[in-house]
Amino acid sequence: MRNPAIDPLIESLVRPHSMAELSLKEWDALLPRARATLLLPRLAKLAERYGLIDGVPEVVHRHLITGIELAREQERSLKWELQRLERTLAALNCPVLLLKGAAYVATGLPMADGRLVSDIDIMIPPEALGRAESELLRAGWQFSKMDDYDRRYYLEWMHELPPLRHRQRQTLLDVHHAILPRTSRLRPDISLLWAAAQPLPGARFLTLSPADMLLHCAAHLFQDGDLHWRLRDLFDLHQMMDEFGRQSDFWPVLFTRAKMLDLERPLYYASRYCRRILATEIPAEAASKLERLAPSATARMGMDCVIPQTLIPPEGGPGVSSQGAALFLYMRSHWLRMPPPLLAAHLARKTFKRMREIRQTG
Repeated sequence: MRNPAIDPLIESLVRPHSMAELSLKEWDALLPRARATLLLPRLAKLAERYGLIDGVPEVVHRHLITGIELAREQERSLKWELQRLERTLAALNCPVLLLKGAAYVATGLPMADGRLVSDIDIMIPPEALGRAESELLRAGWQFSKMDDYDRRYYLEWMHELPPLRHRQRQTLLDVHHAILPRTSRLRPDISLLWAAAQPLPGARFLTLSPADMLLHCAAHLFQDGDLHWRLRDLFDLHQMMDEFGRQSDFWPVLFTRAKMLDLERPLYYASRYCRRILATEIPAEAASKLERLAPSATARMGMDCVIPQTLIPPEGGPGVSSQGAALFLYMRSHWLRMPPPLLAAHLARKTFKRMREIRQTG
C-alpha cells in the first residue's frame, strides 16, 4: 500500500512499484513536477524496468513513452558528441576527464538510465587550457557572447572556461580545470583527482574514481551551484550511495578522500538530505562517522528549513517561501564562492548592469 504521507514524486523514485497505485489525478500533479526537475525520462525508465508501463492510464502512458524515447535519443546523441570531442582533443596529447552526466552515461552507471544531460562537462589540466581552447574553436565551438568583465570573471576567478556552444549542432560544452572556483572557500587539490582517475574502456577519456565522483556531485550541488529544483542531482547521489556502497571498502575510502580533498561538509549535506528526502540506506558505522562532520545546530536547522523547499518543486507551483529559500541558497552559493570584497564588487557591478538594462528596455 502506498503511503499517502510521502510525496508521490519522491516515492515513485525510491519505490517505483508505487507508480502502479497512483490515480490519474495524482499523475496530473506529478508529471509537471517530474518534467520541471528533468526527472520524467528517469521515472519512465524506472516504470519500464519494473514492467509498469502498460498498467498506467493511457494519457500517462504516452508521456512515459515520450520520456523513454527522449532519453534514448539523447544518450545516442551524447555518445556521438563524445566521439567527435575525443577526435578534436586528441591533438592535445593530455588526459581529459569526463564529469557529471557525460561520465555517468559513458560508464553505463545506473544513474545514467533516463538521465537528461543539458551539457557536456570535461576537465583538462590547467596547462593545456590554451591549446584546448584553440582546438575547440578550430572545430566549430564558440564562446557565448559576453563583455570583458564576464570573460575576466571566468578566466581569473572561476574553475572553467566560459561556456562553449557548437555553432552547427548547438551542443553545450563546459571545459573545467578544477571542480570548484579558484576563489572558493574549499579548494580541493586537483592533482589528487587526476592521480585517482580511471580510464574509460575503449576511449581516450578518464572518469573520476567512484568516491571522487560522489564528492564532486556533492560539491557541485551543495557548494558551488544553484539548488533550485535540483532533485535530479540529489537522486544521482542517492543512486551512487546505493551502487558504490556495495563495494566493501567504499565508505572508508570515501571518508579518506573527503578529508584529503577538503569536501567533508558537502559530503555531510549530501548524506543528510539523501537520508531525509530519499530514505537512502547508509551503513550504521558510516552514518555515525557522517554525524561527526556536522556543522553547528543553527546551520543544520537553517539548511533543513530551505533545502527541501528548494530541491523539490511544490504542487501548484512555487510560493513565496520556496522562492525565498531558493534566493537564500543562491546567495549562500555566492558567499561560499567568493571572498567578501570580491563578492561585494561583483554584486554591485551585476546590479548596476541589470538596472541599466531595465532603463534601456523600459
